[in-house]
Amino acid sequence: MKNITKCFGSITAIENIDFDIYAGEVHALMGENGAGKSTLMKILYGYYSRTSGEVTVSGREVHFNSTHDAEAAGIGMVPQEIDLFPELTVTENLFVGRKRPRKRWGGFDFKKMQEEAEDVFHKLDVDIDVNAQVKHLSVAGCQMIEIARALIRQARVIIFDEPTASLTDKETERLFKVIGELKEKEVGIVYISHRLEEIFRISDRITVLRDGKWVSSDEISAFDQDRLVKLMVGRPLSQLFVRGGSNIGKTVLCVEGISSGDKFKNVSFELHAGEVVGMAGLIGAGRSEIGQALFGILPLTSGRVKIHGESYEIRSPEDAMRKKIVYLPEERRSQGLILPMSIGDNISLASLSTLTKWGFIDYKRERKISEKYIHTLSIRGAAIEKPVSQLSGGNQQKVVVSKIMVREPDILILDEPTRGIDIGAKSEIYKLIDELAKAGKAILLISSELPEVLSMSDRILVMHEGQLTGEFTKEEATQEKIGLAASGVTDVGMERL
Repeated sequence: MKNITKCFGSITAIENIDFDIYAGEVHALMGENGAGKSTLMKILYGYYSRTSGEVTVSGREVHFNSTHDAEAAGIGMVPQEIDLFPELTVTENLFVGRKRPRKRWGGFDFKKMQEEAEDVFHKLDVDIDVNAQVKHLSVAGCQMIEIARALIRQARVIIFDEPTASLTDKETERLFKVIGELKEKEVGIVYISHRLEEIFRISDRITVLRDGKWVSSDEISAFDQDRLVKLMVGRPLSQLFVRGGSNIGKTVLCVEGISSGDKFKNVSFELHAGEVVGMAGLIGAGRSEIGQALFGILPLTSGRVKIHGESYEIRSPEDAMRKKIVYLPEERRSQGLILPMSIGDNISLASLSTLTKWGFIDYKRERKISEKYIHTLSIRGAAIEKPVSQLSGGNQQKVVVSKIMVREPDILILDEPTRGIDIGAKSEIYKLIDELAKAGKAILLISSELPEVLSMSDRILVMHEGQLTGEFTKEEATQEKIGLAASGVTDVGMERL
């Protein structure tokens, strides 16, 4: 791709960008949301036509008018949002949009289709039932189907867009193994991710875009995290985490020996006004389940919860919100937003009871509140009537944050608040967390990103297999100590428990 420019009317989305992919390499494409990554890849995959510039595949210039054209030229994509037919089988999904083999006397040759499906998964070293309906598969399983779809179309270049956003650690390792096998087969990989540790682990080269323009392209050895972040956002990594001095007040939330079936057992801790308590641990350790139980989504089977010193039974989210507890869910798109609805409607959704009188919504007040948070959280490109589905991941997350802030909470449970958003948007979320703590809010920060937990927390709790295995002050905590406690080693952080 040389000198690629794409204009939408009078707006130039990307300008004079060069990007190339070699057989058998992983080329990471980096930049904030809005930097131009998606636009560039949509041109490569045939979603968009280019305004100017040149695209060549194997030395031959190509002009794609559709994704079908791109696939015919050997370009495949594994999208962030899986695009499969849930009621169809794995085999049937592989052949959607592709010429299917026929029997000699007419009719589709389903046996041949099944054999081709089994063969492509065998080459990927993936064990999957090709006759299973897709709706019964995990996110990771669906992702493998997307990869198989690209390969069965003989793709020589595959674009991976945020592929690990919804995967467990084990599933991520499986994906990296498959990517390694694709490299050995001389498939070129374009890898888009906001997770810097992944980029440095699997990439051979990195290209950085900013504000629709090319910034840098080099071998992975030429970058470290500080340089990469500075190229992406214009400031060093150390300036992304915004956490001032703490002014910790009285106990706001006290949980004593709470359990929820086999999800977590006998967990006790306190949250104070003005305090950020980080909760670390491996995926599946019970962190999210604790947040859900404190918000009334999961039932507590034992233990006691005290709010401002008084015992209180939380049986539903309504009970939690009455006590000014709010919850930011881990999966914003499926749990925190109604994507076809407008930004304004999503922001006000959790507070309709306070905006309604005699059964009628006060639309003027609703609009005023929504506009306030659009301005406060700098939700970019956000006309209040715009469908939230059209926003970037970072701005969608800000809408979810706005929705819970309308409740004017005292206690905030933030579950993976920066998952899948770009570095610039992360910095804005960190700034908001700091401002909320300074305003006296008590915050439980559940996160898989250790730098985030270490930099933003006043205390850190660590979970392993449903149990609390460590507690550290900000001064005591290190990545090594947290890692050991998260692995079940209890002699490194039990002194405070």
